[in-house]
Amino acid sequence: MLLQGFNWESSRIEGGGAWYRKMTEMAPRLAELGFTVVWLPPPTDSVSQEGYMPRDLYNLNCKYGTKEELKQCIEALHRHGIKCLGDAVLNHRCAQFQGPDGLWNQYGGKLDWDARAIVSDDPHFGGQGNQSSGDFFHAAPNIDHSQDFVKRDITEWMQWLQSEVGYDGWRLDYVRGFSGKHVKTYMESTNVSFAVGEFWDTLEYDYDSPKYNQDAHRQRIIKWIDDAGGLAGAFDVTTKGILHAVFERCEYWRLSDEDGQPPGVLGRWPSRAVTFIENHDTGSTQGHWRFPEGAEAQGYVYILTHPGTPTVFWDHVYDWHDGSLAQDIRKLIAFRKECGIHCRSKVNILKAEAGVYAAQIDDRVVMKIGPDAFAPDETEWQYAMHGDNWCVWKHR
Repeated sequence: MLLQGFNWESSRIEGGGAWYRKMTEMAPRLAELGFTVVWLPPPTDSVSQEGYMPRDLYNLNCKYGTKEELKQCIEALHRHGIKCLGDAVLNHRCAQFQGPDGLWNQYGGKLDWDARAIVSDDPHFGGQGNQSSGDFFHAAPNIDHSQDFVKRDITEWMQWLQSEVGYDGWRLDYVRGFSGKHVKTYMESTNVSFAVGEFWDTLEYDYDSPKYNQDAHRQRIIKWIDDAGGLAGAFDVTTKGILHAVFERCEYWRLSDEDGQPPGVLGRWPSRAVTFIENHDTGSTQGHWRFPEGAEAQGYVYILTHPGTPTVFWDHVYDWHDGSLAQDIRKLIAFRKECGIHCRSKVNILKAEAGVYAAQIDDRVVMKIGPDAFAPDETEWQYAMHGDNWCVWKHR
């Protein structure tokens, strides 16, 4: 059970630097709620205070707190049985100095790289490395992970982060920018309890309507997981996008693919599917792809009763406007644990129509979402809880 332990504004609380202390204090409560893994924000010196424009990778004093406060935070979470993911921004790195050509491609600190560390086919930074193995993040130099010295330095840095502050695994930022085969090397070189990559691209559309068949989209994510040797999972962006269409259009039939299976990554490789409905980019104060308003509880009912590794967004537990969503999430987490649903559980879709979706998970749970009526055989299934347009039952 994964919690994203921050949002887009977390680096700004109390004037900055207090987030690690806040998380340290909350460690007992997070464990009580049933979270087993917390994804912490990017820890390094960064051009942007949120941490996603890293500069000096070995400087761990950032807007979320100091290096010592990070270590204390992780120690507190560990004491309460919670593992911690470091947010590793490997695709790009901001240079500290300009080169002879006036471009920002000279690095300082322990990793004092030059333009050879930057891919050659991004024209903005005068890179002298090999061509990119992925898409470009044009706001900062894209790093060439095919260079032996880069791969060695990144490996040593990730190993140092684990030994120095105690990370148990990784959330990997913008993995579309470089081959999953490089990720495989980094995962093999570090002690990974859990890892998840952010492979976020656009779903398939017919004009303004998402296509029913999203196999091509989820297959791109699955290919990245496969390139990474299956050593890291990936956020199930396909499932999030389909859920958007389901709730925006009242088209619950989208939740069954042509083979009668869940249509996202969790329908093909559930043990590597990390499901979510919102994060610091899609929601929070950025709102780049905000989940349909009012449908958040149904979204959580889906991911918390289905296989895969579900992710809960910080705002939905602690910063929701009336607390009702947080109550539903807490009850659903406890229900998932009580019923023994796990990342490899089996789904039997019972109904997928315009106004209702219902499924049985293993032989333990039946769930339904949508405005239309559905109920299983009450002699076999016992009512557990319900909310607006959703209900769950457990086996008697």
